[in-house]
Amino acid sequence: MKPQLEAGQVIDGFRLVEPMESGGMASFWRVTRDGDDLPMVMKIPLLRPGEDPLTIIGYEVEQMILPRLTGPHAPRFVAAGDFERPYIVMEFIQGTSVKSLLEKTPLPPAKVAAIGAMIAFALHDIHRQHVLHLDLKPSNVILRKNNAVLIDFGLSRHDQLPDLVQEEAEGPVGTGAYISPEQVVGNRSDPRSDLFALGVIMYFLATGERPFGEPQRADNWRRRLWRDPVPPRRRNASVPPWLQEAILRCLEADPEARYATAAQLAFDLQHPDQITLTQRATRLKQEDIVTVGWRRLRVWQNPPVRTRRALTTHLANAPIVLVAIDLEPAHEALNQAVAVAVHRVLATEPNARLACVNVLKLARLSLDKLEDSQGRNPHLGRLVELKHWTRAIPLETDRITYHVLEGTDPARQIIDYARHNRVDHIVIGARGASMMRRYLGSVSAQVVAEAPCTVTVVRTHADVAESAENSAQDA
Repeated sequence: MKPQLEAGQVIDGFRLVEPMESGGMASFWRVTRDGDDLPMVMKIPLLRPGEDPLTIIGYEVEQMILPRLTGPHAPRFVAAGDFERPYIVMEFIQGTSVKSLLEKTPLPPAKVAAIGAMIAFALHDIHRQHVLHLDLKPSNVILRKNNAVLIDFGLSRHDQLPDLVQEEAEGPVGTGAYISPEQVVGNRSDPRSDLFALGVIMYFLATGERPFGEPQRADNWRRRLWRDPVPPRRRNASVPPWLQEAILRCLEADPEARYATAAQLAFDLQHPDQITLTQRATRLKQEDIVTVGWRRLRVWQNPPVRTRRALTTHLANAPIVLVAIDLEPAHEALNQAVAVAVHRVLATEPNARLACVNVLKLARLSLDKLEDSQGRNPHLGRLVELKHWTRAIPLETDRITYHVLEGTDPARQIIDYARHNRVDHIVIGARGASMMRRYLGSVSAQVVAEAPCTVTVVRTHADVAESAENSAQDA
C-alpha cells in the first residue's frame, strides 16, 4: 500500500501544499516548486486494487496530449512522473467552473450565448491542434478573463497519435448526459461530437435541465440516436428562438446536421441577429412517435458506420470567409471582380460560411450624422446594399451573414473583426494606385500585413494597368 500523502511532502521537487477536491479517477494537490511562480496543481491517478483500467489509460492519454497543447484554452504542462510514481503537474487554472453556474440556472440568454461562444472558441483552438476533447462537461470547463479553459484530457483523442481509449476500452466511453450519438456507436473521430456536448451544456444553462437526463448505462445512451430532446422553449419560455435554433442544431443526432465547426457555432452565438431560423427555432414538442419509430428502424437497418477523417481536412472544408466590399458607386467593376474571386473560393470549400463586411468610415474629429441628406440611415442602407451584392454568390442564405462595421480606420476594423471571429480567409479588393495610397499605404496592404489568416487581394485589369503605368513613370 502506498504511503498517505501529506502537506509539506516533496515529490520530485514539487512540494505538496494542500489537497483539492478529488475527481472520480484522480486526486489533486496544490503544489509549488522552488524558483517557479506559476500556480500549479498535481494530478495523481487513483491506481487502487480493482480500480477501473480507464484510470491508467486516462493517465497515459493526458500525459501524451497535454504537452502538445499550447495557447490560452488548455492548462500549461509542467512535468509528469513515471508508472512507479504516476502524476501530472500542470498550471492551476484560477477562474469559475461552469459546474458552479448550474445552481444558478436558467441563465439569461445573452449569458448562455457568451459562455457557449467562449467554449466553442476553446474547442476550435484544440481542434486546430489535432485534439478532440470527447468528455466535455461543465466540470471540465473553467472560465477566466473572457476565455474558456478546457481541462481533463484523459478521454481525449489526438488525431496523429494512437487512440488508447479506443484500443483498450470495450464499448462507448464518456459521461452519459453529454456523450454524442456517434460516440455511442464507437466513432471517436468526429470533432462535432464536442459540439453535441456543448449543446447539452447550453441546454442545461438555458433551462436548468439536461436534454437527455442522466442515463448511467450505455444501452440507455442509444436512445439519442433516434429520440430528440424536449425543445428548450418548452421548459423555459424566455429562451429566444435564435438560441433554441443554435442549441437544437448542436443536438442533432446526425453530425452532418450540426454546425460544421466550433468556430461557426461561435460566430452564430456572437451574431444572434444573423442566425437563420428554421423549424427548430419555434418547436415546442418532441417529434411524434411515428417519426421516432421510423428513425429507430433506420438505425436498426443501417447502423452508423465508423468513419475517420483527419481533423485538418474537416476544418479546411468548413472555413469562415470574410469578404470586404467597397460599396462606393465608382468601384462597381472591382466589386464584380471580388464576387468572382469569392465564388472560386467557395467552390472549393463546400461547408464555408461567408461574412460580407463593409466599413462605414467615421470622421476623426467631427460628429457623424445619423442620417444622410435624404433622411436615410447609412448603416441600414449599407446592409441592404450588401445583401443586393450577394445575389451573385451561389450560396444558401443560412451560410451568409452581413455586417457593417464603423470606425476611423477601415483596415483595423477588418483585421480586428477577423481575429475576433476566427476568420480563416479574407477576400478584399484593391483600388487603383494613387499618390495618397502610395505614400500612406492602402487598406488592402495593411490587411495583408497584419491579418491573422489567408488574404486574397483582388484587382481589376484596369487597376493593374494603371499601377504599372505609375510605376514606369516613377522609374
